[in-house]
Amino acid sequence: MIELNQYKTLTFDCYGTLIDWENGILGVLKPLLLVHDTNLDDKEILKIFAEFEAELETGEYLKYREVLNRVVQKFGERFGFEPTTDELNSLADSIQYWLPFPDTVEALRALSQKFKLVIISNIDDDLFAFSAKHLQVEFDQIITAEQAKSYKPSLNNFRLAIQRINLPLEQILHIAASVYHDIVTAKSLGLSTVWVNRRADKNKTGATYPQISQPNLEVLDLKTLAAMSSPNPQ
Repeated sequence: MIELNQYKTLTFDCYGTLIDWENGILGVLKPLLLVHDTNLDDKEILKIFAEFEAELETGEYLKYREVLNRVVQKFGERFGFEPTTDELNSLADSIQYWLPFPDTVEALRALSQKFKLVIISNIDDDLFAFSAKHLQVEFDQIITAEQAKSYKPSLNNFRLAIQRINLPLEQILHIAASVYHDIVTAKSLGLSTVWVNRRADKNKTGATYPQISQPNLEVLDLKTLAAMSSPNPQ
């Protein structure tokens, strides 16, 4: 168990933690694949997405829009079809419509009363601007992959965030749903971590690679974390 009041800044992953990206991904890829006579279940689509995304993010830096375009292209290559230009753009174009989890906005509002909030996200600046409108809170810092020119789980993204936050590590708490992208690397740099296990009742990996690590705290949602920070947690 951790004492939340020892921290001054909470850093958040965005997609998968605050924004329901899996429903966003499936809302685009499932009908796209069906148009091309490819019928995959949700688990398989997300597994393949995770494979392609991780491969593209570990090579030479590409903007996230281009990463998503190439993810769609790779689906076409694997399943024998040639995506149209609109289809190639469809994942990135859909991000503006991806919505927060039901508990996200209220929890962020509550936490913002006590802590500075920071985003560390594998995203482009312009694409995050769409999501920021849905999140409805003011973030003290926003660190994107476009700014870092690298993608989590790279150490670089977290080092850039730590430099900008300019606080001792023991005053920073990182909160994320992806063990692969976030928890392992944050812990390796000495940050305390909270794993938001949003897939506790589903397949354990979803749209991220499977990975094992021991966070300082595991919660099922952000509502639970916000309640822990209140003077009289329920």
